[in-house]
Amino acid sequence: MTAAITTLRSTLATDLTNTGVWNIFSFPPATLIPNSIVITPSDPYLVPSNNDYSTVAPTANFKILMAVPSLNNQSDLSNIETMIVAVFNKLASSSLSISVTSVSAPAIASVASGDLLTSDITVSILTSWS
Repeated sequence: MTAAITTLRSTLATDLTNTGVWNIFSFPPATLIPNSIVITPSDPYLVPSNNDYSTVAPTANFKILMAVPSLNNQSDLSNIETMIVAVFNKLASSSLSISVTSVSAPAIASVASGDLLTSDITVSILTSWS
C-alpha cells in the first residue's frame, strides 16, 4: 500500500502500535518518556525519483526513535534489543512499502524524564504526493 505523505507518519504509528508495551508518537513529544517510540522525519525527508510531480512517487525517510529506561546497563541493552526486534516484526507486517536502511548503536539520552537508552531505526517508505 502507498500512503499519502500527509498521512504517512500516522499510518506508520498505527502499524507500530503495541498497546501496553510502549507509547507511540507520530510527532516529537514535549518530553521523551521511557518505553516509547517517536517517529520523526529523517534527512533528506522526501526524495523524488525525478522532476515529474504528478506521476512519480517520492520516497519519505523517517527515524523511528526507541527509548527505554536507563537503570542497569545489562538489562537496558537487553530491553532496547527486544524493542528493536519487536519494531522490526511490526515493520515486516506493515502494508507499507518499507526499506530499513540502518539501526543506530544504543546511546544514553538525558532528558527531563531521566536517563533513557535510545536507538534509531531509519526507514524509507514509498509514498504518494496526495
